[in-house]
Amino acid sequence: MAADEKPLVSVITAFFNEERLLSESIESVLAQTYPHWELWLIDDGSSDGSTRIARDYAARFPERIFYTEHENHQNHGLSASRNHGIRQARGKLIALLDADDVWLPVKLEKQVEIFRKHPDIAMICEASTYWYTWEDGNNEDETIRVGTPAQDRAYAPPQLSVALYPLGKGDAPVPSGMIMTKESLVRNRLFEDSYRGIYQMYEDQALLCKMYLNEKIYISSDSNNLYRQRVGSLVQSIHQDGKYHKVRRYFLEWQARYIEEHQLNFPEVNKLLAVALMPYTHPLLHRFYSLPRLIRSALRRTS
Repeated sequence: MAADEKPLVSVITAFFNEERLLSESIESVLAQTYPHWELWLIDDGSSDGSTRIARDYAARFPERIFYTEHENHQNHGLSASRNHGIRQARGKLIALLDADDVWLPVKLEKQVEIFRKHPDIAMICEASTYWYTWEDGNNEDETIRVGTPAQDRAYAPPQLSVALYPLGKGDAPVPSGMIMTKESLVRNRLFEDSYRGIYQMYEDQALLCKMYLNEKIYISSDSNNLYRQRVGSLVQSIHQDGKYHKVRRYFLEWQARYIEEHQLNFPEVNKLLAVALMPYTHPLLHRFYSLPRLIRSALRRTS
């Protein structure tokens, strides 16, 4: 990216029944100090007032805010909805904003500046402020950095796969803190549409897995996004219902297939993936288990 370039940023906000919070998210985009943006509001089959809210903003700002939905107002899941918006987006950069989160006004301005200084990166992941005080004044907000060994620097593949959850120990980035080039998204085939229902818990991790293994990514210590914490979230309900390990296994086996299909051979990643899969696989069944060859061999070495 040229030093004087001011690229268009396409903001992708997919929503499903978010009438209570959607306006606040949209207003945080309108408040951005960086002027070159467009906002795509993707309706994933809402049945509440959020459809009306989104259509109203699109009518008030027809050059900047766009409403779209799936055919027949169907629900296709978060990944498919984000992809629907990304395919129509005109921007060189794609920024994600969840429909219940909020950006600080300088968010896009600061991240575009990082792209100017580091033209070889494909993605920026910043820290996030876990936002409790929006609803509970007795609680305290907490800013959590992406869990890399160092901040404000770029990482080449596969360093982030090793350092960050779900294979590593470091905290993963939050979608509303991410921005990436559209070119890199297309190159990595966007989000995985198969992550629907309870598996949406890991839909961002599937994208990040692909980016970590193929792209150079910058980790920023700044936090310019408020990650709303609330009762009844998907993550909370999955843990309460005892379905977390079902979702995690689905992701790990998908990642193993992805590594094999793309012929990626990062021994440190294979070893961590093998360790993560061990609770779901009995050692005596390794040679019969339908895991890719590289992961099977790492699993045997780890046993």
